[in-house]
Amino acid sequence: MFDLLDSPTGAWIGLVAAIAVLLVVDLLVVRGRDGAMSTRQAAIASAAWVGVSVLFFVVLLVLGDDGQANAYLAGYLVEKSLSLDNVFVFLLVFSSFGIAASQRHRLLTYGIVGALVMRAGFIVAGAAVLHAFGWVSFLFAALLAATAWRIWQHRHDHSDSDAIVGRLRRWLPIAEGEHGTALTTKAGGKRLLTAGGAALAAVAVADVLFAVDSVPAILAITDDTYVVFAANAFALLGLRPLFFLVADLVERLYYLKAALAALLGFIAIKLVLGELVGKISPAISLSVIATILLVGAGASILRDRRLAREAAAVRQ
Repeated sequence: MFDLLDSPTGAWIGLVAAIAVLLVVDLLVVRGRDGAMSTRQAAIASAAWVGVSVLFFVVLLVLGDDGQANAYLAGYLVEKSLSLDNVFVFLLVFSSFGIAASQRHRLLTYGIVGALVMRAGFIVAGAAVLHAFGWVSFLFAALLAATAWRIWQHRHDHSDSDAIVGRLRRWLPIAEGEHGTALTTKAGGKRLLTAGGAALAAVAVADVLFAVDSVPAILAITDDTYVVFAANAFALLGLRPLFFLVADLVERLYYLKAALAALLGFIAIKLVLGELVGKISPAISLSVIATILLVGAGASILRDRRLAREAAAVRQ
């Protein structure tokens, strides 16, 4: 396995270079007019990024080993699934702070780059702590179990996300009025955040909260820092087009949050079992995670079709 300290330098250089190039493509090349994307463009771009992420899985199969490749794919599925709910919070932030559609692309760009840097730090620190203190696994398990319970309680609403955004609005010093693209301004001798600056600060705080949930989740699947970073990076790459899809997706994937709660619950149990009876193999983790997500998506699609039939029957 690759490891941050003794892996071939070329493997890390290749991964970071690939992520940098793909990030430029995602943020600067694959974009709609004024940074906005139609639903069709966002769907095509999202599918393309999933394809690129699966291609890296194939690379790991060829150049690495099955365990490493399966751990990457399991971690990627977890991170991508969590990002659906995370991006919904970004949508609430931009709506709550009154950010114009033409400005959202720029703030998303800052947010994604910041999230990549932040996740890298969390991954290195988390992996180091897990290696040094095995008992921290129980703390991570408790955190994931608590998050799973919170998501389960709000599985059919977004009141938890609304509450987060509401608190951020109250805490941040925001200047009144329009200030163009500026992030800060002076008013009454004080430096204040503009609406754009406050939205960016809120996204940064949200990034920290998401990292606290998602990094322990993927470290429970594998403590291979190369694989963990790759899964996080590839999941974040498609975040911008996903933003333009998420409002529709979250409504259609009615059982998504229930599936996420079950997924995080499984990972919490996996962490505890890993310390008490031995590690669960990446192949088993991948199978369970994929099954949970498929059941959630399948149940949501069936519900969506049933509601469509009932609506059609009423119209007739």
